[in-house]
Amino acid sequence: MKVLLAVPPGIDKLELYRVLGLKAPPLGLAWIAAVLERAGHKVRIIDSPTDGIDLKAFMNEVRSWNPDVVGITAITPTVYKAYDAVKAVKEYDKDLPVIMGGPHVTFMYEEALNNGVDVVVRGEGEYTTLELINTIEKVGLDTGQFKSIRGLAFRSGDGIIRTPDRPPIKNLDELPPPARHLLPMDKYTLFGKPIRIIHAMASRGCPYGCSFCSTSYFWGRMVRYRSAKAVADEIEDAVNRYKTNIVVFTDDEFTLGKRFVYDFLREIRERKLDINFSCGSRVDTIDRDMIVKLKEHGCTALYFGVESGSQDTINKIGKRITLEQAVKVFQWAKEINIDHVGSFVIGFPWESIEDMKNTVRFAMKLDPTYAQFTVATPYPGTPLYYQAVSENLIEDWNWEHYTTLRAVMRGYRFTKEQAQKMLQWAYVKYYSRLGFVIHELIHGRLGTIITAIKNSLVPWFTERLLGRGE
Repeated sequence: MKVLLAVPPGIDKLELYRVLGLKAPPLGLAWIAAVLERAGHKVRIIDSPTDGIDLKAFMNEVRSWNPDVVGITAITPTVYKAYDAVKAVKEYDKDLPVIMGGPHVTFMYEEALNNGVDVVVRGEGEYTTLELINTIEKVGLDTGQFKSIRGLAFRSGDGIIRTPDRPPIKNLDELPPPARHLLPMDKYTLFGKPIRIIHAMASRGCPYGCSFCSTSYFWGRMVRYRSAKAVADEIEDAVNRYKTNIVVFTDDEFTLGKRFVYDFLREIRERKLDINFSCGSRVDTIDRDMIVKLKEHGCTALYFGVESGSQDTINKIGKRITLEQAVKVFQWAKEINIDHVGSFVIGFPWESIEDMKNTVRFAMKLDPTYAQFTVATPYPGTPLYYQAVSENLIEDWNWEHYTTLRAVMRGYRFTKEQAQKMLQWAYVKYYSRLGFVIHELIHGRLGTIITAIKNSLVPWFTERLLGRGE
């Protein structure tokens, strides 16, 4: 079978993709492609935002390659563009099977099926997609044959069938490395600069189940690590093949498995791999010794989700950390002199304006190398979504606005507009500090930060700090 996998065309113009000039590879599609290729299928990936492909160009590719199945991935803010692509494919050939996967349609599968999608792949996609493609190869879109495939949703007669969930892949080493040879590896950027980067994932799943984050609900609550050897093998091959030593781990909690971390660092050392890498962590799963060891082996930056300056909010969202732990770990990072990013969320329904300001003040107290502020966004499938729906808090149902940079719901004591203004205030308050500006100027990074903020994060920044306002 010829299977065309695609990131929706036209999404490079969306707010989400303008932020920081970021172009990152669709690792999920690359892993699915690798599994399909191993089974003998011919696969092509179209990474539309990276290649700058609009809907017209996408359909030209569909016509010229003539696939047997089209598969499209979507997250919440890109799903409308995905539906546009589905409509265009069906107008071209109504009998061409179109499948869709990703976090949004995993939970909103009825919406997807109402927008022309033939089959939704829910959750972890590799084996579900393989089984589906093998079945389509044998019987076409005979949905009666799909009922035995776990992890699907599809129409059958006048109803919708949701098959049982597929259990998570316990041994991730079973999977082949992502099919990077199908991706435009020389086009991925950061801050709009052509910096060649290897993106990798060492684990899947998260046991914490934070109310605003879909990770636990999409990948599952059971954390599954690949072996350190398998991860090192993949990185070593990619570094040699693509001539770069910059690696970004996309795991939510890279340091959760201490045994994995130290095994991986040993692999790096024994192979004499000269890489610079960054990874996500938690303030309760890392200690000073680990930070030292990570830096010694090439870790240049750590990403921490602190989320709030209120212990009450941290408890309510299920984060399971303490403010004291954050203070301690951020102090260690400074002493060890490793770049560290703190992520903070404002606008949870129960918060007051003062609560949001206190979160920004706490960020300033921690004083990470960079702070990321986002507004609480009720993504489908999360407890926050179900709470916001049940309490009628959502005021903006345009999925394209669900970027965490735009407020879409009100709280008990604040309006949607006030939450948006607080997000802008947070960035200005943090990044206009004289000490920060001088530090970035010394390190030659001030221009990059200003560009990122003024482009998308804070329009107010442009008007006020750059002298264009009153």
